Amino acid sequence: MAETIISPGVFQRENDISFISPAPAEVGACVIGPTVKGPVEIPTSVTSYNEYVRVFGETFESASTKQEFFTSIAAKNYFSQGGNSLLVARVVTGSYTAAGSTHISASDGNGGTEPFTLETIGKGSIYNNSSASLDAGGQNGDSSLKNGSADNLRWEISNKNISKGTFTLSVRRGDDSIKNKIVLETFSNLSLDPNSENYIEKVIGNQVEAISGAGDNVTVTGEYVNKSKYVRVNAVNLSTINYIGNDGARRLDSLTGSLPIEGSGSFFGATGDNVVGGDNYYDSAAARSQGLTDGCYTKVITLLSNADDYRFNVISAPGLNRNNHSSKIGSLIDLAEGRGDCIFIADLYGHGGTVSNVTGQADLANSSYAASYWPWLQTQSATGKNVWAPASVFIPGVYAFTDGSSAPWFAPAGLVRGGLVGVIQAERRLSRVQRDSLYDSKVNPIATFPGTGIAVFGQKTLQTKASALDRVNVRRLLIELKEFVGNQAQNLVFEQNTINTRNKFLAAVNPYLDTVVSRQGLYAFRVVMDDSNNSADIVDRNQLVGQIFIQPAKTAEFIVLDFTVEPTGATFGA
Repeated sequence: MAETIISPGVFQRENDISFISPAPAEVGACVIGPTVKGPVEIPTSVTSYNEYVRVFGETFESASTKQEFFTSIAAKNYFSQGGNSLLVARVVTGSYTAAGSTHISASDGNGGTEPFTLETIGKGSIYNNSSASLDAGGQNGDSSLKNGSADNLRWEISNKNISKGTFTLSVRRGDDSIKNKIVLETFSNLSLDPNSENYIEKVIGNQVEAISGAGDNVTVTGEYVNKSKYVRVNAVNLSTINYIGNDGARRLDSLTGSLPIEGSGSFFGATGDNVVGGDNYYDSAAARSQGLTDGCYTKVITLLSNADDYRFNVISAPGLNRNNHSSKIGSLIDLAEGRGDCIFIADLYGHGGTVSNVTGQADLANSSYAASYWPWLQTQSATGKNVWAPASVFIPGVYAFTDGSSAPWFAPAGLVRGGLVGVIQAERRLSRVQRDSLYDSKVNPIATFPGTGIAVFGQKTLQTKASALDRVNVRRLLIELKEFVGNQAQNLVFEQNTINTRNKFLAAVNPYLDTVVSRQGLYAFRVVMDDSNNSADIVDRNQLVGQIFIQPAKTAEFIVLDFTVEPTGATFGA
């Protein structure tokens, strides 16, 4: 309602449009591929390589083989280059069953049912490698362990507090010992009382995630979010069990504020994910996809298309290539274009390809949201074995280093930012002619410089049309700007379509773009949001229109130096 002014005077008002908008939040990478263990098809974020190993494993070990995975090598390289968070989407071949449950007995020697049941979050045969149990009669973790495996888990109950009805549950590595316990997680002061804040389901979690049949969303059952990376509570039995009550007496009735008697146990998962092995894994044609068919990726790709639920600025699927998996590479390019906020690193050919093989596949692609690099690179695996891996294993790490050392709008290439970490040698030492051929076909060459190292020496996208967006740094600049501007605009949805709202937008966006100019991302810009582009007709449609004009900074890819030799006696000007 308008202010009523009756008598003369000076009336002051405030209109604060000086708020400082936060810079865009750091966004990490996403990698799709097989892993040793971990959540199947459910994209899961990890923030370090150690965490990746805990959740997804590192190598597949059997009696005769130790098999590396592209996914684990990609994760290790990404974090070694300064990456902050990595979204991992595990795929498996064939069918798999739910992880097996572990029953924790509350028996006092006279029998009784289980007070609660744990279940492993990860799926796959890795959890079934060997038995791991306590010696018969062991209580409270005071007996020696036997037959353990590092990829299995143990549970242990300790710190029983009879007066409070609480206990501690620890998740341990399967190959540890009583004298040398390797505790992965600890949950203290747990209670079996549903009314307690420390109720075991509340503290550990009981949710089960599954991808819908169409693959377009994740369904979640269970009331409490999983706070453990290894286990969830499958069930709690509050009926007829033997338990110790808060008064220290053994009882057989409904359970309230009590704790189990038995001390320790072990649990395993299920079989059926058909993890592939073989000494020549990376060299055989059949193994270029790491033993997975195109169909294994379908649900994950559909799921990751949802930009609201999963955020990342670069995505790779090492093991897939356009020569052998054209449809899935096409789907991943479509994913990046549909999201509009990431670049897909596409491998065009498998191990052993030639320049003509690679350029032939590049000619079939056209997108500014995808980029390709070649050749394959050799690196040392976690087991000390030299293995060949596609470029998509290493490039997300180069992007992460560029973001950390400069900004997304700097080219992730050259000797300053494009150096490759952990690379022993390239599959091909490219000549100038070969690099020219690759770059002319939109493929970014990885060059070997004797005495200097191995570095990315190109930054083209797979866009066919010659424009500013045929360069990776410009595409990533635009992704960054869209992220920030979009967030500011989101804050204005349902606000009044007035000059005040427009000024708020301009007050947030203009200073940010000024910063991008000062940080060498733009030459110039102009933001228009006024009556010129917001006519009465547009306002009546409940629309607010803004136009942002930018001149992206270009990279110096071709440095031409002219040396002129002049005769003796020539005079050089100042």
